[in-house]
Amino acid sequence: MPQPGPRAGPLAEPGTTTREAIRSAATRLFQEQGYARTTVRRIAAAAGADPALVIRYFKSKELLFLETMHLTIDDEPLLGVPLEHLGERLVELLVDLDGAARGIFLALVHGSDEQRIQRRLRDTHEQVLIAPLRRRLSGPDADLRARLAAALAAGMLYALWVAQDETLLRTDRPALVAHYGALLQRVLTPPA
Repeated sequence: MPQPGPRAGPLAEPGTTTREAIRSAATRLFQEQGYARTTVRRIAAAAGADPALVIRYFKSKELLFLETMHLTIDDEPLLGVPLEHLGERLVELLVDLDGAARGIFLALVHGSDEQRIQRRLRDTHEQVLIAPLRRRLSGPDADLRARLAAALAAGMLYALWVAQDETLLRTDRPALVAHYGALLQRVLTPPA
């Protein structure tokens, strides 16, 4: 059982174990600085721990990253929406994601040159974007349409969060939802 260790900084709370403090510090640093710029020493310093404990508890920086960076999106808002409004609702859901989701998405994208992180990004894309859409669609090309819609949705996040497209960032939310939602809807429910 991990022993409580020294604390430093705002992450250290009474009763927090060293392992929890390291995990919490790593989560924050990976989201703020990305995988490459976050070092084991920085994680340890933010947790008020020795760098050797980071490796002892998590084996490597990459395994610590994989333990802390999980992107999930509540797909419940997509379940009750009529299929003909699914594109707009998905865009609304993505545009309204909070800072933690943004940080995790960026950390996964920026760390994807590591094989296991790239695999996590691919699995996240499959589980978070494709699977909820696939469950809503039917027909022989349902899987393809779900994948195309997921690619469009991920492309929007890329444009907003990675490329930081200034025009899209300045576009008011209703206009962005209407335009991008219509694009997604065309893929989800193509005209006959």
